[in-house]
Amino acid sequence: MAAKEGSAAAPYLNLLVTMVMFGSAFASSKVVVGEMPHEVAAALRFGGGGLLLIILATVFRGSSRPIGRAAAVRAGLVGLLGVLAYNIFFFWGLSLAPSLDGSIIVPVLSPILTTATVILLGRERATWARIAGLAVGATGALLFFLGIGGDAAGSTQLIGDLIFVAGAACWAAYSILSKSLLAGVDPLRATAWGTGIGGLGLTLLAVPAVADVSWQSVSGPAWANVIFLAVGPTAIAYLFYYRGLRSVSPSTATIMMFTVPVFGSFSSTLFLGESFTGIQLIGTLIMLGGALFAVLGNRPLRQLRGSRFRSTA
Repeated sequence: MAAKEGSAAAPYLNLLVTMVMFGSAFASSKVVVGEMPHEVAAALRFGGGGLLLIILATVFRGSSRPIGRAAAVRAGLVGLLGVLAYNIFFFWGLSLAPSLDGSIIVPVLSPILTTATVILLGRERATWARIAGLAVGATGALLFFLGIGGDAAGSTQLIGDLIFVAGAACWAAYSILSKSLLAGVDPLRATAWGTGIGGLGLTLLAVPAVADVSWQSVSGPAWANVIFLAVGPTAIAYLFYYRGLRSVSPSTATIMMFTVPVFGSFSSTLFLGESFTGIQLIGTLIMLGGALFAVLGNRPLRQLRGSRFRSTA
């Protein structure tokens, strides 16, 4: 019984580790883009993370299944979406808007977009509760943007927040496509291929911006954050995310994304002193509630009624 419970909980523990790493990445990445172009910051993070994963896959090749050419191609294509495209928007948004905004917009909108997509594709049922949740979540997102207000609405912050929305769309697509990729594929090798190909693409895009970096003036804390981003929110986080997605559906996996704003807001407030307006806080809570209903539908109510019935029986 204990073994079965442990194995059932393992995917969610893997995803929780991922979300802790993802939450910390916003503030950490903001420090890095403050001292170098966002293209270079993204390339350093995923170039280092991809290299680390390739080394791990090589070291443990004897204990993992060969990935195969077709699966390697699929992993690379998904990596172009979840690593290359997502992180172009991720670091670009961080160069224009507070990290606190990204830590809310990306992880809260991703489940909404993921659920809307799988419903439209007919992969999951469209209940009234889920449709209402999507509408409420979209209303909360609109309120969050309206809460920027003042001069900020015409500044780079609004542009950066809209870029974060594009990043959330990339991550939603990545979550959906990764599910089909993972069937029968070793997670370490799949992660190494996807992150390596995506990191290579980011490196090529960063080449023109390398000349703009004053390497001798990059501070020690910035380099420390580069190393942390490569190891924690990249190598460890992507590997654990792949492992979690092997056993749960994309929309269920993204429920765990609701913990990222907590970790991200804590990091941004503690280390960067960032904050948001009261209207944005209300919009965030509405988004979270809508996203929760969009993903879960009326399952919590059914489970509650079922538990009451069993207790009375």
